[in-house]
Amino acid sequence: MDLSSFPRVPLGSWPTPLDPCPRLSAELGATVLVKRDDVGGIGLGGNKLRKLEFTLGAALAGGAEKIVTFGGLQTNHGRLTAASCARLGLRCELVLTRSVPRSGFAYERSGNVALDELFGATVHLCDTDEEAAALAAALADESTVTLPVGGSSGLGVLGYVAAAAELAEQLGDRKVDRIVCTLGSGGTVAGLALGADIPITAVSVSRESDAAMAVLEEVAGLGAEVLGLDEPKLLHVTVDDSTLGEGYGVPTDEVWAALRLFARTEGIVLDPVYTGSTAAALIAGVRPGETVVFWHTGGVPALYGYAPDLAAEARR
Repeated sequence: MDLSSFPRVPLGSWPTPLDPCPRLSAELGATVLVKRDDVGGIGLGGNKLRKLEFTLGAALAGGAEKIVTFGGLQTNHGRLTAASCARLGLRCELVLTRSVPRSGFAYERSGNVALDELFGATVHLCDTDEEAAALAAALADESTVTLPVGGSSGLGVLGYVAAAAELAEQLGDRKVDRIVCTLGSGGTVAGLALGADIPITAVSVSRESDAAMAVLEEVAGLGAEVLGLDEPKLLHVTVDDSTLGEGYGVPTDEVWAALRLFARTEGIVLDPVYTGSTAAALIAGVRPGETVVFWHTGGVPALYGYAPDLAAEARR
């Protein structure tokens, strides 16, 4: 798809690597390629940069001076919005909600929270989504653009439409059986689904499968509307909610085991919320002999918000 007519600002280092992982593959009995969206670009990298290239490109084209966006306390989208605003000379207001049942210095002050402030963002903490919405409305003025959670708007989806084309070029004639990718706010999987016809296993980290698919269909519809396409069917996407555990941001034993496996076979660091859950689903559901692209969406700085758990689990 030709995306050249859409305003876009360069924030990432593309293409990100598509790494063969021979030791991990041998452990799982399948061929695993890792698409490394955790590396490259500003703000310590991550999938949100691809979305922000389009959403902030449009914001600048429209004369915006201030960006307001939302997330949980350890939001990766917030970190990368703050870093991108610093690069582009925009004010950044982060409205963060205490949505995960965790407390303590590590979770409340380190990881992404510390980086938000290092990048110069103003951080506002709220207890409920309703409080966050009211505060965001109060912060907005005529120079403000407000981005949704995860940057998952119709424009944000374009980042992963472009990423799908990038992957196709890297694969060339090589065939893969499926892409395994995290499903949170929906923009990443929606863009991949619109841009590629490879089967996708979308691992939900915040909702049960039916609700997660409804979110995905809505966001994909927004992207299709921006692109002038018919309503997408998403028949090649399967939602997997098997690693939800007790809910968003509460890692299970299987998630920590997945972090150890990726680290000890390939030196690849995952996070305990998004890619850790997705890797746990991959490990549990891998089919012998298949070829899989594991899309690493980043989020590693949030790992330090779980420092006490990390220290204990790393020794196991």
